Amino acid sequence: MLDGDLDLPPDAPGVVIFVHGSGSSRHSPRNKFVASMIRAPGLGTLLFDLLTVEEEAVDEITKELRFDISLLSGRLISVTQWIMSLPRTKPLRVGYFGASTGGGAALVAAAHLGDKIGAIVSRGGRPDLAGSALQKVRSPTLLIVGAGDEVVLHLNQQALARMRCERELRVIAGATHLFQEPGKLEEVARISADWFQRHLASHSEEEII
Repeated sequence: MLDGDLDLPPDAPGVVIFVHGSGSSRHSPRNKFVASMIRAPGLGTLLFDLLTVEEEAVDEITKELRFDISLLSGRLISVTQWIMSLPRTKPLRVGYFGASTGGGAALVAAAHLGDKIGAIVSRGGRPDLAGSALQKVRSPTLLIVGAGDEVVLHLNQQALARMRCERELRVIAGATHLFQEPGKLEEVARISADWFQRHLASHSEEEII
């Protein structure tokens, strides 16, 4: 049993599933802020816990589960299939927003689900953890990294070169890994909302026409 918070504005054309990073949860203030800006133009969001309460307690000590990308991506695939089965959300296009290790899990899940995932955004993510799945991702993918997050930036540059889908790397000047600097998280949220609007909402409108 995984806890989650599903928020669907009226007539939402799509829903973005958030995949939190290592040691975090659906209560992440950064993800909640980004989610609020994604919902503003009309998209839905789902923030959920990748681990159960018992698993979180174990992970606090061992710190092993947060890096188990196979486990985390499997959870994400199951949650995605659940979203796609609900009468209220079944018609909606689905996107992923992954942070830190959640970025790697999102890419592995997207590689498995193929065209069912309409768009991906990775914030300070670890796409390198997706391994060989990177070349199988078909969803338009936006990688966002702080310029001061040098190690993660290098990993994202390497991952970008290996991917074969529509992809883009946005480097946020003056930002570090958590985008705690004034105005930087707002910039991430704005860029992310635009990406999802372009790839989820616009496609839904085309299908209606």
